[in-house]
Formats: sequence, C-alpha cells, structure tokens
Amino acid sequence: MKVLTIKQPYASLIAYGIKKYEFRSWRTKYRGDILIQASKSVDKKAMEKFKCYDLDYPLGCIIARANIDDVIKVDDDFKKILKRENYLVYNHVINNDYNGYAFKLSNVESLSPINVKGKLGLWNYDLK
Repeated sequence: MKVLTIKQPYASLIAYGIKKYEFRSWRTKYRGDILIQASKSVDKKAMEKFKCYDLDYPLGCIIARANIDDVIKVDDDFKKILKRENYLVYNHVINNDYNGYAFKLSNVESLSPINVKGKLGLWNYDLK
C-alpha cells in the first residue's frame, strides 16, 4: 500500500479528521488508499499553534489510512476555499506565496500506531 510521510502535528491533524488536504511541491497521478506515517520530525512552531486541539502526536509510525481523491493546484481561488474550510489549519498556505499542490484526502481512519521508518515521496508498505 502507498504511504505518505508527514511531519507532526500535521499527521495527527489528518488522522483526527481536522486537516483534509496535504500539501506538496509535487503532484501525483496516484488516486486511492494510502497510509499516513508520522515522521520523526516535528514542526515545533506548528505544535505550539495547534496545542488547542489537545491531540496525541506519535512519531515514527503509521497512524492512519486515507484516500487520495484528487490533487489540486493551489491558486488564489483554492486559497479562498481553504480559508472557509479552516483558517487556523491552512493559514500557512493561505498567507504565503505557496504554489504547490493539495492532496485531497477522504475516508480517514485512525489506526493503532505501527512503528516504521518513513521515506520521501509516496512509498510502499506491506500492511498485513
């Protein structure tokens, strides 16, 4: 199964259904099931910003399963959608000259943590 490694707190925001888009500088033609792996790296500034959610932030493990439904080029019109969706979660994209892609995620399901080393890009893991 395909896996996407994401820094904390963003991985947990996805696992808890709060963050519905993941942002990358690259696009993919892949659509379908993926696993979300929380990297061992932490965005300390973002951890402080999102402490209001009072979530668990495991590191170095797969924590969720989701579906990539679409990959959207981030432009000014899409930033307006993000602003309406959840300004707190997406303001790092809304307020910057970000011009990458948004992976639209759906059917998110939290999983019991599975310790596994992450990788860059979309990578494969045999979920037994």
